Amino acid sequence: MHEDVFRADDGHGSATREPLPLPLDFEAHYVMNQEAWHSYALYRLGVNDVAERAVHRAFLEVLRNWDTLLTEANLPQQTWSVLRRVVGDEALCRARDGITTMPSTIGLYPALLKLPQRQLDVVILRYVLRYNSHKTGWYLGITASTVDHHCRKARERLAPVYHRNRGTTAQLKEGQ
Repeated sequence: MHEDVFRADDGHGSATREPLPLPLDFEAHYVMNQEAWHSYALYRLGVNDVAERAVHRAFLEVLRNWDTLLTEANLPQQTWSVLRRVVGDEALCRARDGITTMPSTIGLYPALLKLPQRQLDVVILRYVLRYNSHKTGWYLGITASTVDHHCRKARERLAPVYHRNRGTTAQLKEGQ
């Protein structure tokens, strides 16, 4: 953790940088939680390097907001929510990137990538990662009814691609 938190260059062009002193209570929180956080991220993301990156990002976000987080009633719950959001974001990015490599005979995946960002995120969380509306809303910071609204709007945008190619598929089957 120390190696990524450095003081700004002092202007002398020094090749080495001195690590910032971390708050002792933050270091204790890091040591106490790092193993559990990594296990959780690895379980959710399935790849060690990706899990390590997500945990690192989460701890850096916690560090940036450490003074504010200390005023919260339940520090472990607040920092765990940061981890869950970062891991969810990482899973979402991996799923979004995975769409570009999926084969599609009807053009569905390229059409998905043309959806507005919020609709794409909702579709990925709901239909690829199979989260319910409440969990999807929690990750995106919106209500379950707003998640359902974005799902409806995404299906409306994707319907022409589906229906256009559905007719072609039915015609091919009749001709066989």
